[in-house]
Amino acid sequence: MEARFNFTDAEFGRQFFRKFGAAALSLYEAPLAKTVQELVKIRASQINSCAACTDMHTKDALASGETQQRLNLVAVWREATVFTEAERAALALTEQGTRLADTRGVDDTTWEAARKHFDDEELAALIALIAVINAFNRFNVIVRNPAGDYTPGQYA
Repeated sequence: MEARFNFTDAEFGRQFFRKFGAAALSLYEAPLAKTVQELVKIRASQINSCAACTDMHTKDALASGETQQRLNLVAVWREATVFTEAERAALALTEQGTRLADTRGVDDTTWEAARKHFDDEELAALIALIAVINAFNRFNVIVRNPAGDYTPGQYA
């Protein structure tokens, strides 16, 4: 399977990704636990049916020491006992922030749970991460980027 379009073959696409990618790189320095970051990226990618991002972020998470059991349970995190309360708050915010048309935004209960577990700097990073991964998901889904060939750290 091949992508239907290579966004970076177009001059505008290259320029856009340079600038967008630079903004996204700031998340590597974000004051948010890397475990939480990977869980958020995986869950948003699952919801958006982004195979390329799901492949990438599950492999990166495994390479960073995440367990296979927890990765297997991300999609059903509400019924799993392996996630902390902070991770659950981040996953709930991710789901509502990803499914805006379905949820009509983030409800007060979900927001208060996030506020309870994350300080202002962490919350700013979490919100930015949710927005960025949703944007990357949309690029990949629109052009049908295939999954399976990613090597951990390939784009670092």
